[in-house]
Amino acid sequence: MKITDVTVILAREWRTFLFVIIDTDEGIYGVGESGITGRELAIAGAIEHFKPLLIGEDPFRTEHIWQRLFRVGFYPAQKILTAAIAAIDIALWDIKGKATGLPVYQLLGGQVRDKVASYNHVHGSSTEEIIERIQEAINDGWKFTRLELPHEKDNSIEPRTAVVKCIEQFEAIRGAVGDKIEICYDIHTRLSPPDALWFCKESEQYRPYFIEDPLRSEYTQAYRNLRSQTSVPLAFGEQYSSKWDFRQAIEEDLFDYARIDVCICGGLTEAKKIAGWCETHYIDIVVHNPIGPVATAACLHLNLSLPNFGVQETPHRPGESMPDVVTGLPEWKDGYLLPPDKPGLGFEFDREAIKKYPYTQPDRPELHRVDGSFTNW
Repeated sequence: MKITDVTVILAREWRTFLFVIIDTDEGIYGVGESGITGRELAIAGAIEHFKPLLIGEDPFRTEHIWQRLFRVGFYPAQKILTAAIAAIDIALWDIKGKATGLPVYQLLGGQVRDKVASYNHVHGSSTEEIIERIQEAINDGWKFTRLELPHEKDNSIEPRTAVVKCIEQFEAIRGAVGDKIEICYDIHTRLSPPDALWFCKESEQYRPYFIEDPLRSEYTQAYRNLRSQTSVPLAFGEQYSSKWDFRQAIEEDLFDYARIDVCICGGLTEAKKIAGWCETHYIDIVVHNPIGPVATAACLHLNLSLPNFGVQETPHRPGESMPDVVTGLPEWKDGYLLPPDKPGLGFEFDREAIKKYPYTQPDRPELHRVDGSFTNW
């Protein structure tokens, strides 16, 4: 079997997407998806650079292809390039599964669990609305949910004010629903070390499943000080693009949950390596999965094969995003994604239906402090 074509598809629904379709001379195709929403044109350009290196290759040689794409041209791949590699790699695993008649998780080591816990996103303009939506999530069967550090309607944020509001929300939520649902709190790298420590210490009493990205990822060592002063579980890693980025955090035990983004870190090939490394440090995997249905399927197959798994981010249940394009997705029931039994990633992709979702460049949200200075979104 040989690769005959590589097609990039840009689309927009509730957010922008980049899909890759890899065709072979045996009529079997695979589909992948990249991360880094809002940078699709750059990723598409990277895939065009990679395309001549892929045509004629054996799609089963995933490790060889991964190493070649990551290391070709002397400069190691980071973020944009690894997001391009991720889409390609996911598509190759899809091909391997279809060619062998096996679900991808069987090729990744086999099924180690009967179902995969998932969490949704909850938003609200007030504490009362957030509690109402959490109660709805509980009634729907969700066992986990995710909140985030709030900002104002004009896209401004004053960190200390936001921390006070978060703590008040946390207290109200636990008072209203108790421990009926696990709460993941995403700070989205918006706090300074003093404010992050303050928030983490104050939130300990409300028993979060984890606090995510309390600090920026560029300086991993900042987590050393935070880790030593709080008992709250920490999660980060969604902005990391390879095992090399994860190295310090894993080796120094700086987090409890690794937020591997399969669609940024180089796909299933690299994610499996990072997860194995984490296992030796009692670090569980909580994949970062805020994008499309192909990514959700790929993450599910990875998580079905991991012994050190926590929960899967699933803002849209299967069938809620592009239901006319990606069909045959796995079932979601009572807060869990269930194992698919179809070969490959287990879905069909309609190349004609995707044309109903033309791509337009998004206006990326930006946050600023009240004094007008730029801050992380």
